[in-house]
Amino acid sequence: MSFKRILLVKPSGRKGLGFAFDLIPIGLEYIAAYIEDTVEHVNIVDMEMEHRKFQSLINLYSPDIVGISLSATEHNEGLRLAKIAKKNGVTTVVGGYHPTSVPDLMLSCPQLDIVVRGEGELTMRELVEKGTPENVLGASYKKNEKIIHNEDRPRIENLDILPFPARRLRQYSYKSQDRTTDCDVIMMSRGCNGLCSFCCEPSMSHACLRCRSPENVMKEILEMAEYHEGKPLSVIFADPNFMGNPNGVDRLCDLLMEHDLNIEFGALVRPDAMAKNPEIVKKMCGAGIIKFEMGIESPNLKDLKSTKKGITANVHRKAVRNIRENGGRAGGTFVIGLPDQTEEEIKVFPTYAKEIGLTAAAFGIATPFPGTEFYKELDKQGLIFETNWDNFDEMHSVYRTKHLSKEKIEELATYCMAKFWNMDTFIDQEMVTQKRTRRKKAITDFIRERTLDLGFMTNNGNELQKENFDRHVKAFLEAYVDPRVEAFTKEVGVHEVLEMTRFLRMLGPQTVQCSLSLDGATVSFVFKTTKQTVDYIRVIRGRQDDSTINLDVDLKRLSEPDNSNLGQRLVFLFSHDLSSKRLWNTFRLFAAIGTEILAWNLGKSRLQK
Repeated sequence: MSFKRILLVKPSGRKGLGFAFDLIPIGLEYIAAYIEDTVEHVNIVDMEMEHRKFQSLINLYSPDIVGISLSATEHNEGLRLAKIAKKNGVTTVVGGYHPTSVPDLMLSCPQLDIVVRGEGELTMRELVEKGTPENVLGASYKKNEKIIHNEDRPRIENLDILPFPARRLRQYSYKSQDRTTDCDVIMMSRGCNGLCSFCCEPSMSHACLRCRSPENVMKEILEMAEYHEGKPLSVIFADPNFMGNPNGVDRLCDLLMEHDLNIEFGALVRPDAMAKNPEIVKKMCGAGIIKFEMGIESPNLKDLKSTKKGITANVHRKAVRNIRENGGRAGGTFVIGLPDQTEEEIKVFPTYAKEIGLTAAAFGIATPFPGTEFYKELDKQGLIFETNWDNFDEMHSVYRTKHLSKEKIEELATYCMAKFWNMDTFIDQEMVTQKRTRRKKAITDFIRERTLDLGFMTNNGNELQKENFDRHVKAFLEAYVDPRVEAFTKEVGVHEVLEMTRFLRMLGPQTVQCSLSLDGATVSFVFKTTKQTVDYIRVIRGRQDDSTINLDVDLKRLSEPDNSNLGQRLVFLFSHDLSSKRLWNTFRLFAAIGTEILAWNLGKSRLQK
């Protein structure tokens, strides 16, 4: 007996830095495409986007098998969904990195019937055709209360044989951070030839990199563009090591430049590949692959050796330089809270990130995922104290280190984010982008993007650190004060980077102060302007006395439950000094902002026509 009605599920709960680019369940779409000709119905639901109850979905689709893709942070939620399916007499299957690493743990749960280990396409097809996991390679299951692990399924060597992901089955509109641009995901390869001790990939791919042909990838890109009806699109190459085959990337760039696509690409890359291939980096930026996320990890050689990263600080600098020279966005991730790191070493990370020229950086807490060498070593020493899989999100400390407490490590993650993501970083981003676009960014766009950034950080911070949100906000504010911001903005001239001629002319000479406060802690942004220039931006503790315009923001409002949107919750209050002159200056500020917004909307309307 075969399975005929298939429901593939992505649970909610995929949180943390490790899943920042993992927005769309592309793995489930691959499986759906590979099995749909052998079943009657296959549907995909993303519970992160879904508003209906899972029981309602079971009633609607009447599946005879439910397949759930799991990460560590989705462990608990996945089991909850499986329990609902099991109560309805549905066979339950789980797959992904997490179940592949801990099949016995998964099958110890009564609501789970089968674990698919490794790549899922061939195993799921054989499973649904046979209607039983017996003798299906890559499957683990229970029989007579005994767990049986069938032999591993060989990796798919020729990835071109796989049909493209079944995007046509999507039920949701996935958007980029700006909430207007469509986003999508594509993969050019599987596996990685790196051996990083903290990464799940070596246990899944055994350091074996397999690549699709550039022609096959280009065909999917054109199909994807058609699916999105030619609208502006942001796409991530989600390969663990996109530049693992430089010649293939070089050829893909040639193919991309033959088409006028309205697509901006990003990719996950290793710094050594970006350092060794400056000409290909240049070609990528020219072909629209402009955002790069690199595993920098640490400036310290001992950290790079202990994690088997296989790179040096000199490689970091070369990689970033190659990206910046071509107007690309050089992003990097750092890992903090390794077993013997100290507070002093970690506090250097954001400074190092700026020194080497990164225009984006994330600071994740070292997290031992099952199946990794890192997990095995810590587990053997009995150092892992966390038992709740929800907290294996690279934002919580889950094991004991030599020098730092759990609370200190989590505060240091906040410290690093604050020290890096200051106004000088945002201005630097735009300076680099100008090398490619040859134009200044409108101040309206710049302010809108910063508002979205604030909303993103606030919502995620509140979600990940619910119990300690206020403490982390205060730590963020304390770390945000930085004299380098004033020095940088004086040197580069913000007005040389952002288009704000009309805005400054209307605003005139002012000292605008925006103060952020929480429980008595206050940090102020001070903008000194003339009719033509921004003399400097200053970030200070407390308030400056000689301001001509004061705006106060109570951050307590951001952490309180509220059904209104971020714009409604950011309540700006006038200074207590309500003199006519100060009121007039404040009116000029809002008039200048209003004029810029009106001009932006008119420009947008013309483009749409």
